[in-house]
This record gives sequence, C-alpha cells and structure tokens, in this order.
Amino acid sequence: MEFVFYTCSLIAVVSTLLVIIQKNAVYSLLYLIISLLSISGIFFIFGAFFAGALEVIVYAGAIIVLFVFVIMMLNLGEKYNLQEKKYLNPIFWIGPSFLSLILFLTMTYAIFFVENKQIYFTLIDAKDVGINLFGPYLLLVELSSLLLLSALVVVFHIGTEKK
Repeated sequence: MEFVFYTCSLIAVVSTLLVIIQKNAVYSLLYLIISLLSISGIFFIFGAFFAGALEVIVYAGAIIVLFVFVIMMLNLGEKYNLQEKKYLNPIFWIGPSFLSLILFLTMTYAIFFVENKQIYFTLIDAKDVGINLFGPYLLLVELSSLLLLSALVVVFHIGTEKK
C-alpha cells in the first residue's frame, strides 16, 4: 500500500503545481479535479472512506461544477473565442489524461492486487455525521463556507469588465 500512497501523493503534488502554473482556467480545473481525486485516494488508503467519498462528491463534483459555472458566467467576449478554439487542440489534453491514467491504474492495482487489505467497515449514519460537523467542527465548517464564498466574489469581481 505504500506504493499506492506515494503514487497518489506524487500525482496530487504534480497536478496541484499544474493548477497553479496553468494559463487557461478550464485546464486548471481539470488538473484540480485530478488533484482532488488523488487526495481522495489517499483518504481511502488510510481507511477514511467517508472522507474520501465526501472529497469526490462534494469537492470534485459540486464545487468544480460551481467553478465551471463561474467561468462560463465570466465569458469575456468574441476575441477570446479564437483563443479558446486554440486550446481545444488535443496536445493540451495529454497531461490530464496521462495523470488520470496513472491514478486509475494505481487505484485498480490497490483494489484488485493488494494482498493485505486492512479495511474494516463501520456503519456511520447521517445523524452522527451531522452531530460531528455541527458540534465540535462548527467553526471549521463555517470558515470553509466563508472562504468559498469570498473566492467566488473575488473571481466575479476580477472577471467583470470595468466601464
């Protein structure tokens, strides 16, 4: 399992660096999805299945869709349409596809070929999750929601044209 951990960690670091240096926001979101999926793979390796599933559903699913809607909402006009068509070249898709393939092969190896699987199942219902999230972790949940809201406001403010 150490091989799977180090592979997922390497993919998370590389894809996060590519999120930062990417010039196109859509490709940056693709690398961010790969980064979040590799982090959820690390959660699964450590046995935190609920955290891994929440990582996939909430972050890689819902929040990335929100970012895509914000990018679509900030459509900059006709002069950027030609530039966007240039980015549809298949050469730009090699990086995300390669990292996704490595992540897929690593997780397939971890699921089917690892002999010593130490997975223990415990049943956690929604009431326990709600009590824990809005009990001792209330401040953390509220701060993360404020951080996401402020990021949305900043992106909208930066992206609008000033007349």
